[in-house]
Amino acid sequence: MKRFREESYEFIVVGGGMAGLCAAIAAARHGTKTALIHARPVLGGNASSEIRIHISGADQSLKQTDYAEGGLVYEMMLDNKACNDNFCYSIWDSVLFEKAKAEKNLTVYFNTVMYDVETEDNRITAINCFQETTEMRLRFTAPLFADCTGNGTLGYFAGAEYRQGSESKYEFGEPTAPEEANNERMGNTILLKAYDTGHPVKFTPPSYAKKLTEHQLRYRVHSKTMKVDASMAPDPEEWLRLSACSCKAVDYGYWWLELMGDGEDIIPDYEKIRDDLYAYAYGIWDHIKNGGDHGAENYALSWVGALPGMRESRRLMGDYILTESDILEHRIFEDAVTYGGWCVDLHAAHGLLDFDLLPSDCHHFLGVYTIPYRSYYSKNISNLFMAGRDISTTKLGLASTRILGCCSIGGQAVGTAAALCRKYEVNPRELAPHVGELQQELLKDDLWLPAPFTNTDAADIALGASFSASSTGAGDASMLNNGVSRKLGDMLNGWKSAGVADGGEKLVMKLDAAKTVSQLRLTFDSNFAYPIRVTMSANRQEQQRIGIPPELVKDYNIILRKNGETVGTYEIRDNHQRHNVVDIKPVEADSVEFVFLSTNGAPDVTVYEIRAY
Repeated sequence: MKRFREESYEFIVVGGGMAGLCAAIAAARHGTKTALIHARPVLGGNASSEIRIHISGADQSLKQTDYAEGGLVYEMMLDNKACNDNFCYSIWDSVLFEKAKAEKNLTVYFNTVMYDVETEDNRITAINCFQETTEMRLRFTAPLFADCTGNGTLGYFAGAEYRQGSESKYEFGEPTAPEEANNERMGNTILLKAYDTGHPVKFTPPSYAKKLTEHQLRYRVHSKTMKVDASMAPDPEEWLRLSACSCKAVDYGYWWLELMGDGEDIIPDYEKIRDDLYAYAYGIWDHIKNGGDHGAENYALSWVGALPGMRESRRLMGDYILTESDILEHRIFEDAVTYGGWCVDLHAAHGLLDFDLLPSDCHHFLGVYTIPYRSYYSKNISNLFMAGRDISTTKLGLASTRILGCCSIGGQAVGTAAALCRKYEVNPRELAPHVGELQQELLKDDLWLPAPFTNTDAADIALGASFSASSTGAGDASMLNNGVSRKLGDMLNGWKSAGVADGGEKLVMKLDAAKTVSQLRLTFDSNFAYPIRVTMSANRQEQQRIGIPPELVKDYNIILRKNGETVGTYEIRDNHQRHNVVDIKPVEADSVEFVFLSTNGAPDVTVYEIRAY
């Protein structure tokens, strides 16, 4: 007897990677009854313990730290930093699990595979799924859906327009696109991890391991003893950069263990590619251990991935297709809802097997570009959003937007947009007249957007307030409502105290009149110059500091007053978040005093923004 159940939601997200998780949480926090359908047992997708890609983003691995992604993805990484200093991926899985389970409006269906989609008049009416752990068949209905599958599977099943491979340079005028369109795709990768045992360790490869030579791996950094000769490389400058980034480590790798497969479509080739990657992974380790001196005599394997991470497959088409030119020209769209800053990072089409090519050809730039709202919903399926690497871009656009930080903030934008669609009872395209409201909601939730986008939220009563401080070491209290919630270049865009006095440092927000206050939002400094991501890379781990970022305010009090009389007090203790949302029992007040008692270790207090609602 087949088990069967039907469920109805206001918004359904398919795919629980970082984009899907952020989309689902954002929608739920904005009051939308949401379901997250995820085929795996853990959340995070490529960033999970199953694949273990660390979250990179617009900071370009500390080259432009002011542009690090905030919002939900940063919130989750701070939660992880507060409990997981040993970079344990199982604890990271737990952090994501806890975050999803904490949302009362969100239901997560793990181990649940979508196998069919029902449509009517270019609209998704239902999806059919199977949860293999319970043998339950499930039919889900909703007015709005989001494809966060990476492969664009939901959109593909629904008949959404999509693209694969590369456009020619003449279609969009992209400077590094090929002369003719092709079907080459960046490949799939599995990672491995080893550790130094302190004594020699032998390695016996499995029978299926694929042998590799030093000549074949000459452009793939895989050894502590490897000599880097840039003079013979296809691109000497890029080869030196790749070599420096790899730090000649043998304990973690290898992102360049990448295969595209031989077929016309990388998706049906997934299992064959996985088998080949597995064989090459053990072949690479065999070469490192048994193919000469690679500085790995004492190293032993501790983990080899069995689930490949995918870089590229389908891209679902929206009302706008983001191009390489948009990226390199730092285009600012009027309907921007996210941004990116990673290089145009195009990997060798055949990955590891392109032995005569560098594994990556990265077109670097400084600064950021924006991504328009029109790239986050389907061109022809009226109630379909998409977030992650399947958004509406060219191949070269994808080469930058596919990075996990960018995918995550895109998911948050989509989830917030879905909540607004519910509010106005419209489809994604029809939300366009309200895109300004969407932008303001994203800024409110600490998802930064570059200039000219700033806080102009009419509901924020702090915008008309004046601020004074007990001391000033840098910046000025008057900047706390200038509309920007982070340091940018030499502009602090906030207030820093001159130390922390025994009784605490004080900020007073004086409203222009007595008003009802029901929520306060404070944004603190966490110092984006130091990464906080979970990672297997030893050199990326060394860039991090132990514990919670010391700059973050730890303990503080809030006192609300009217006509000099106290009308409400709140105590916040052991804070480890950059963005604090403090719900207040609604009360009329004409001033709010903030007393910052301690930080997590820094000698002074830094606040970027204070909002009041």
